[in-house]
Amino acid sequence: MNKEQGNRNKEQGTITKRADAPLPANMFEEDMGKGLGNIGQQDLALPFLKVLAQLSPEVNKRDGKYVEGAEAGMIYNSVTGELYDGVKGIDVIPCFYKLEYIEWKDRGEGPGAPVAVYDSSSDIMSKTQEDANYKARLPNGNYIDKTASHFVIILGDNSSTALISMKSTQLKISRKWNTMMSGLKLKGGDGLFTPASFSHIYKLKTTQLSNDKGTWFGWEVSKVGPVTDSSLYQQAKTFSENISKGNVRAKHGEEKPKDQGII
Repeated sequence: MNKEQGNRNKEQGTITKRADAPLPANMFEEDMGKGLGNIGQQDLALPFLKVLAQLSPEVNKRDGKYVEGAEAGMIYNSVTGELYDGVKGIDVIPCFYKLEYIEWKDRGEGPGAPVAVYDSSSDIMSKTQEDANYKARLPNGNYIDKTASHFVIILGDNSSTALISMKSTQLKISRKWNTMMSGLKLKGGDGLFTPASFSHIYKLKTTQLSNDKGTWFGWEVSKVGPVTDSSLYQQAKTFSENISKGNVRAKHGEEKPKDQGII
């Protein structure tokens, strides 16, 4: 490009592409945070970690939601699109646990979002009756999913937060995980105590399960060991406190195909 063209582009306000090297990080650092306004944690999409099944749209090459390389039994991040090997698993720090009762309309009859979310103290389940498909039905025709939500930090090159939602047959895995966490004991100045859930790292893998209704992939949880990085511990503690204060909210959405109701 000659000088005359450059001047003309400058006058017209057009941008000329140049094959320059990446800008230095300190230039970006000077303007850190600008343009983000008052974005808070509540404005960010908290990723869901889910186990992919044979009928998951991410596995179906003809589905618009297909993810290249996705296979049943893998772990999928709903926001970043990352896939994790279910056999090798991932390391996570559990930061907060919440039990909820989520009211849904049947697939195709609603927007794909919960009708209502009830906390663990609710008596909503007493108003339901089990139907032929083992769903807890309300008088209005909607159904209730008892849902165990585990808020975690995924460990790796770039640690990130996520939510693992367990229901149906996976509730027993959630109970096992909770038992592991609450059963931990450390010796302190006043004797034994139970440390915070975010004091330890756990390995999440997937495993193939089955019952008289079919075969599917579910979660497998094991303890790795205590957190040894103080900054990581503080990050997990802050995340836990933000959830407790209501500053972090998950947007539940129906993830299962209509005929994939086993897990």
